[in-house]
Amino acid sequence: MGKIEQNKEIKRRAILAAAQEIFLSEGYVLSSMDKIAAQARMTKQTVYRYFPTKIDLFQATLRHMGESLDDSFLTHLKKTNTRDALTGFARDFIGFHLSDNHIATFRLLVAESVKAPEIVSIFHAVGPDDTHEKLAAFFSERLDVKDTETTIKLWLGMLLSLRSGVLMGREKPGQCQIDEHARKATDFLLAAIT
Repeated sequence: MGKIEQNKEIKRRAILAAAQEIFLSEGYVLSSMDKIAAQARMTKQTVYRYFPTKIDLFQATLRHMGESLDDSFLTHLKKTNTRDALTGFARDFIGFHLSDNHIATFRLLVAESVKAPEIVSIFHAVGPDDTHEKLAAFFSERLDVKDTETTIKLWLGMLLSLRSGVLMGREKPGQCQIDEHARKATDFLLAAIT
């Protein structure tokens, strides 16, 4: 990559970092290209050169955030012991969904979806999530589950129940609470399907 391309990439990343901060702190509707440009210490024209509209910038910001998120919870599904695989997945899946960026993004989507419904579609379209697909294969192959869709919805719902309190302003659970919740939800799942 040449010097010009490096400088362009540096500016692009600075704009995305500024946009992430502004979108997550002020919301999509109240965010403006002016505020984002000021946060990035650039002119508004420079921001528009990289991202022609606010919606384009929002989409790029979500992609940028997705690149930095850790979805290593899926690697647990490769473990040979089924209980260990599911418990490891559950623990890291809960942790992922309790991360500061995830909570802030989720709050943004809920709070702003009435005024700017397009942001929810953009969020879902930004990156393919193969979590359901991998879980369906796991449940089908390892546990001979026929209705994988319902099983996945119910189990992930149990796992994500800790997030509800955090979204409402409660303190995040500690790692011991997360571990215990992951274990109990997994034990409940396995007792129901085996």
